[in-house]
Amino acid sequence: MQMKRKIISGILLTLGAILPSTAASPWNPDNGDGTFTNPILWGDWPDPDVIRVGNDFYMVSTSMHYVPGCPILKSKDLVNWEMAGYAVERYDEDPRYDLEGGNMYLRGSWANTIRHHNGKFYVGFCTPNWNGENSGRFSLCEASDPAGPWIRTIFPDYLYDPGLFFDEDGKAYVIHGQGHLMVSELSDDLHSVKGDPVVIWDRSFDADRKLGGYYGMEGSHMYKINGKYYLTCPAGGTGGWQVCLRADSIYGPYEHKIIMDDDSSYPGNGLHQGGMVQLANGDWWFIIMQDRGPIGRVAHLQPVEWVDGWPMLGDNGRDLITYTKPATGKKQPIKSPATDDEFSRRALGQQWQWNHNPDPDRWSLTERPGYMRLHASVARDLNEARNTLTQRVQGPSSEGTVCIDVAALKNGNVAGFGVFQAPYAYVAVTQTDGIRRIIMSNDGQTVETVNADLPANKIWIRARVTDHDFSARFYYSTDGRHYHPIGNTLKMGLGLPWTANRFALFNFTTDPEGTDGYADFDYFRLTPR
Repeated sequence: MQMKRKIISGILLTLGAILPSTAASPWNPDNGDGTFTNPILWGDWPDPDVIRVGNDFYMVSTSMHYVPGCPILKSKDLVNWEMAGYAVERYDEDPRYDLEGGNMYLRGSWANTIRHHNGKFYVGFCTPNWNGENSGRFSLCEASDPAGPWIRTIFPDYLYDPGLFFDEDGKAYVIHGQGHLMVSELSDDLHSVKGDPVVIWDRSFDADRKLGGYYGMEGSHMYKINGKYYLTCPAGGTGGWQVCLRADSIYGPYEHKIIMDDDSSYPGNGLHQGGMVQLANGDWWFIIMQDRGPIGRVAHLQPVEWVDGWPMLGDNGRDLITYTKPATGKKQPIKSPATDDEFSRRALGQQWQWNHNPDPDRWSLTERPGYMRLHASVARDLNEARNTLTQRVQGPSSEGTVCIDVAALKNGNVAGFGVFQAPYAYVAVTQTDGIRRIIMSNDGQTVETVNADLPANKIWIRARVTDHDFSARFYYSTDGRHYHPIGNTLKMGLGLPWTANRFALFNFTTDPEGTDGYADFDYFRLTPR
């Protein structure tokens, strides 16, 4: 089969030599007394899959249209996590990833899978709707280190919601599909699919509602334990449950059992999709997501109890919320994925992802040391704006603040900070006919304009988000101390399905003459509420 192979030289061009940050997140699950409380990540970490390599655990997550893609986290105890790297630097297979001739919203990495084999890390994912509603591609990335460099192979095959599996004889397979599940064997060099897929589960309806209906099983991950093949997969959509299939052969026949069915921690939304990992002492744990609406798909950690040869999650399929930490043999320091960035180094923190591919010539951390400079790119609105820099909003409630120097804005420029999804809202400084104003825009409509002096040409903008009513409120300051509410409330939504709201920094221009304008961002700081 023909395929496209793309060598990625490391995540250097998009974010520079991305460095970790030591700033703490508002939420940490570690109670400090040997227990933890779910969720372990109170932000958008959908479709988690997890492995152990030596004494280290690695988790990968879906990232859709955000760049770099396929975020990989690292932990010593499955509770305290930090960023390790990204498997995809950027997407160059379609100009729409550059927001040219359209966009690729929701079409980046889906349902990531991670495995380690013969000294190498492998991350796979699917990209739906490649050039039509019923088309897609499968990608497999490989590296010796999660920090890269990574090699990405793009297959012509559409392996939906893939689960990569290496058998004991060294053969590699991908489990994929929705409703009816299939196995595809990979070539020895892992660069193509061998033969046709084999259907191993095809039950579009079952007398037990838990296994049938429109929301068929998907997001499969396979394990071989004590000579048997185990396949875990969610069913029932975001309100669903976790199913396990079991067989003596990879091709079946399979028997089944529901191993988790609990939505008590967030009524209406069950613990849904994830992966299983074994500790060095033999214990098993499961990381599984739960949809928390516009805040994101948060990650939960569940103990596994083997009952009659089945891996039951939590307390016999129910979540107790607080558990004793995994027995890894050593107490680990409290860590969380970074949030804050003072923009004082030559690289952005790993918490940042761009909306689609950035234009590397129109942003800089070195033109003015201590600031991130965003040169204005032409766009009609924020949806089309290149070099929009984002990171996850945090639950249950959090507040993001930026300081921006707007001295170099030009006519048509819109430079600011907001909460991005569909709908989106922001506070920005605009310039028209040489006059600058502060505006609040909600879903593309300006709802308040303020004519305010900006001493030293600086503005501070703050956004507060909460999961109580999925709302975001906005404030501005001209001195960095006194903040004033502005505009109205954003009712955070999910117009881009399966992708949470994000904090967003941007500078675009509606006037092509304004492309020589720029905004300097001094810092981003996130605090709990």
